[in-house]
Amino acid sequence: MTEFPKESDDSRKSNDSTDYTDESTLSHDDQPSVDSVEDAPDAQAEPPTPTYRDRAKADKSAMIKKALVAVVVLIILGVIAYGLYKSTQQSEPQVITLQGQMQMQQTSIAAKVPGRIAQIMVTEGDAVTPGQQLIEMDSPEINAKINQARAGKQMAQSQLDKAENGARPQEIAQAKAAWQANKAASDLAENTYQRVNRLYEEGLMARQKRDEAYAQFLATQDQTEAARLQYDLALEGARSEDKSAASAQVAQVDAQLDEALVAKEEANLKSPIAGIVDNVIVSAGEVIGQGVPLLTLVNTDDQWVVLNVTESHLNQFAIGQQFTGSIPALSSADKPYKKQFTVYATSTLSDFATWRPTNSDDGFDVRTFEVKARPTTPDARIRSGMSVIVHINPTITSQE
Repeated sequence: MTEFPKESDDSRKSNDSTDYTDESTLSHDDQPSVDSVEDAPDAQAEPPTPTYRDRAKADKSAMIKKALVAVVVLIILGVIAYGLYKSTQQSEPQVITLQGQMQMQQTSIAAKVPGRIAQIMVTEGDAVTPGQQLIEMDSPEINAKINQARAGKQMAQSQLDKAENGARPQEIAQAKAAWQANKAASDLAENTYQRVNRLYEEGLMARQKRDEAYAQFLATQDQTEAARLQYDLALEGARSEDKSAASAQVAQVDAQLDEALVAKEEANLKSPIAGIVDNVIVSAGEVIGQGVPLLTLVNTDDQWVVLNVTESHLNQFAIGQQFTGSIPALSSADKPYKKQFTVYATSTLSDFATWRPTNSDDGFDVRTFEVKARPTTPDARIRSGMSVIVHINPTITSQE
């Protein structure tokens, strides 16, 4: 049996296609001879020449392999760089950022007496000085009390003047005349009694007549004494007790008048401090009661920041210690606004602000403290509620 030599895949494919066409044209009786079959290997023994398409496929596969190798190398280098970065970051101390809030002293202005608001003389944002009038109120009740107190003072003062000045000259003269008239009547009654008594002793006058003359004499003496006392009282004037009582009455009425005037003054509300009007609560024409806040003032010179600090970092906020904080509201993109603060008070917060461990291995409870610090130099641009950012290094300990 004759064995055919092995052919390459490309030649085999080409031969298969050729054989397919030949077999379709040849009949079963027209099979090629043995000689023609033996001559075929000699004709196909030469290797086929590679085409351009085969070389392109080979170049493309080589490029893909190189790209995959480059990607793997880049991934390995990235993993190594990330590991180095994390190790460096963990070795450096982590800066802790705290956020506080600015606060300023606020003063609420309230009415001490009820009334209707007649005029509001300031608006929000106005700067005021001590003693500057803020609100004018209209209170008819206060005006009525003032008029009543003034009338009472006039009456009390007249009584005091009468007590101090004593009787008028005409009253003194009248009292003197009455005393002299009664004294003359008394002298006449005495002379009459003496004559009647002599006649009685001689038996010329009845005893009844003598007794009547004696009674008249005694009556005129009593009237004369009463008239003399009236005259002396007119000369002396009022007693010291009456003068004291009149003076006390005048003082009492003066106090009532002062009270009414003070209420009138309090109705015209004035600023007790120098500051800025923060909020105007009421409007003109409203009726307000006693003690109702009308507006609030803030003192821009009395500023402080409030921070909530855990006790693990409280060593950097000791009393008298200074730190620097930035205020974003006053900062720009290229220039942060920084301020130096001095701690003046610390106090612990309630139990709700305590950091508690989730299990026994996490450590102890960590309390939170409220730290208050004042800026070294107050800034009028700072407003209550502005945030303050403070960066602290946990590895730094406070210096004594």
